[in-house]
Amino acid sequence: MKAQTSQLQRNIYLADDDEDDRLMFLEALLEVNSNVILTQAEDGKQLLDILSKNPKPLPEFIFLDINMPKIGGFECLVQIKKNRKLNKLLIIMLSTSSDPLTIFKAQELGADFYAVKPATFDDIKILIKNVLQMDWLSVQNDRKKFRLT
Repeated sequence: MKAQTSQLQRNIYLADDDEDDRLMFLEALLEVNSNVILTQAEDGKQLLDILSKNPKPLPEFIFLDINMPKIGGFECLVQIKKNRKLNKLLIIMLSTSSDPLTIFKAQELGADFYAVKPATFDDIKILIKNVLQMDWLSVQNDRKKFRLT
């Protein structure tokens, strides 16, 4: 499902199996920046299917939930990073877990950023705003900036 709002838009993907989380994310995203096309996937398999069709343009970045049916976030991340056409995409892993081992695994598999899923609408907006304004080169060069605190 795509939400389109204007002509000069940013292109962002979200893969999350929770419909309520996707809807809240979309609403928060549009409040933060209405110039966005959000492509949503219900799981990693659906995301990989969308990406396999060589969409133009590719997403600026992908928010990828870790725990999903069919193909989970870690497996999806590995598949994206193996694909030479997709491996430069910025991937933000989302999880309810703040376990250091989970965060380390995401980083080792090639994620660009890790965020614990915000619990409130306002916190989702803050996360999205931070990601949209992030200096990605700085994040990629400083492992301490890998996780949003």
